[in-house]
Formats: sequence, structure tokens, C-alpha cells
Amino acid sequence: MHDMFRLAEAPRPSCTAVEFPETYRRAYRWMLLARVAEEKIASLYRGGKITGGVFLGKGQEAISVATGMALRDGDIFAPLIRDQAGRLAFGESLLDFTLTYLGARSGPMRGRDGNVHRGRPKEGLLPMISHLGAMVSVVNGILMAHRFQKKENTVGAACLGEGATSTGAFHESLNQAAVEKLPLILVVTNNQYAYSTPNHRQFACNDLIDKAIGYGVKGHSVDGTDLSACLETIGGAVAAARDGEGPQLVIASNLRLAGHGEHDDAHYISQHFKELQLGRDCMEVAQNHMLAQKWADSSMFDLWHRDSQSLVEEAVAHSLREPAPDPAKEDWCALASRHLLEGNPPQPTHNH
Repeated sequence: MHDMFRLAEAPRPSCTAVEFPETYRRAYRWMLLARVAEEKIASLYRGGKITGGVFLGKGQEAISVATGMALRDGDIFAPLIRDQAGRLAFGESLLDFTLTYLGARSGPMRGRDGNVHRGRPKEGLLPMISHLGAMVSVVNGILMAHRFQKKENTVGAACLGEGATSTGAFHESLNQAAVEKLPLILVVTNNQYAYSTPNHRQFACNDLIDKAIGYGVKGHSVDGTDLSACLETIGGAVAAARDGEGPQLVIASNLRLAGHGEHDDAHYISQHFKELQLGRDCMEVAQNHMLAQKWADSSMFDLWHRDSQSLVEEAVAHSLREPAPDPAKEDWCALASRHLLEGNPPQPTHNH
């Protein structure tokens, strides 16, 4: 990974650490780096430099970063399109982010596929499947494999939006995880709209947390705009899953503070929601909390912002210098399936 494009602090601290102010500051810096990086990518998109969609996590950074920070080496993380803060906290290089969005061949996707499907599976960071809800079964499968391989004390976190809880994949995967008592943390960010579909057209229960009872899993509700609450709730859910208490369903309530993508003006979002607590910007909430607790001051915020801008500008400049793939020369074979190419002889098998 490209360490020059990462913050100086260790990437995966424990969210239950005694030094909570330091954990909080580190979480805020990952959130800030994600916000600055996404704003830069959005600017490049508007300038015609980005092919494909751009989806921002504005307003959802707190729950995302809490998830990434609660995990450790050996764990599995299945983020979605608004989880850049969590990706960075889990260990994704900022350069992976910029190389992929700018279509460079040297990026993890080698300049192919969609820019949101990047990942490094061998390091536990899974590329997302666009059919939302499908990632839960993938995490289940890896956790089952860990069980068969006798790998202990690992957990898997899958992120969803509230719309994905309406899918069959969600039902089947959560039911399986409950029956098998898998160490799964299912983080559902309820931002009130599945694209433009409001919640009352998505589910009839009073609250999504009610679904936990139906599946026989532990449920946790959290204010997705409150970084302290997110760190504590996700940290507790991860600890419970790691201790053998089975799947944990976390419902975080907030509001998406941008359109579904940069192509969407979000005109359908009700002004009523914007005036509620769930309509707060989690970045502003975190800043105000640190100021009130005297964990940081305005000069520190300015320094952190400059550092983030510098990292992002360097990563973008580096990525813009990288070549795109040449269709005439590119070997388009999938990384792991060369032996399946038509015309290749079958691989020998060995019986022991």
C-alpha cells in the first residue's frame, strides 16, 4: 500500500481504547480526509475528468469510520459506495481511491470495471457488488471458511442502506448468519431514502431495529450523526460478535447530505428531515464536540484540513500521470481465472 498517501497515525486503533479522545481525533481525521477526497473527485467529475458515476458519503462518514476503525487485521470489511471514511480507516490507500476514479492501469481495478468496485480481497477489503444486499452472503461465506480453517477471533462487517433490507439477499443472508451464529456485524445506514424512495414505501415496521427480533439477532440503534455514539455502538457490536454472541444488526439513522450521485440534485429530500437531528452534518457535530471537550482547537482543525488537502492533491497529481489501459494491448483475463480460458488444457489433479 502507498504509505505516503496515508495519515501519520496508525490506521486501525481500538474503538474501546482508554484514550478515547485520541481515538475520536483519529476518527475525525479519517472522516475529514474522506470528505476532502470526495469533494475533489466531485470537482473532477464536473470537469469531465471522471468516467462513470461519483457517489459521495457526505453525512455518513461517522458510522462508516466507526466501522472501519473497529475492525482489525484478519477481519473482513464489505463497504458500499458511501464508505470512503471506513475504507481509509480499514487500510485502503488514498492512492487506490484516486487511481481507480481516474481510470489508471496501475490502480487495483487496472482501469477496468466501475470505480466503486475496487478492493483488495486478500487484505480483507471486499470489492462491492452493485446489487445491494448481496455482499452479506459473501461475508458469510468467508466467515464460514474461517470456521472451517479454524481461524479464530475474526469478524466480518457488511454495510447496507435501508433499501437493501427489502431484498431477498438480506433476508437469506441474515437468516443464515443467525442460524450459524456467525460473527457478522451488519451495519445498516438508514438515510431515509433508497435513492429517491422514502422509507414508508420500503418497509411497514415502525423501526428497522424491529427486524433484529424476527431474525433472532442482537439489535443496536445509533444516531448516525454522533461520532461518539457510532464509535461506542459499533465497537460494542464488533466486540460482541468476536466474543461469540452471533450476528449484530446495527441501525444508524441520519440523512444523506447530497444526491444519490453527482448526477442527482436530491430535490426529493424533505425539508422536514433536514431540520431534524438526523439532518445534522456529522463533521460539524464532531468538530463542536471536540471544541467543547477541549480535545482540539481551530488551529488544529486548520492544520488537519491543510494536511488532508495536501495528501489528496498529491494523490490526484500522481494518478493523473499514470497511463490508462490500452484496449489493443491489455490482457483482459480475470486475475484468478486464467486456467478457465477457452483452449487451455485442464489443470492436473493430485490424489493423495
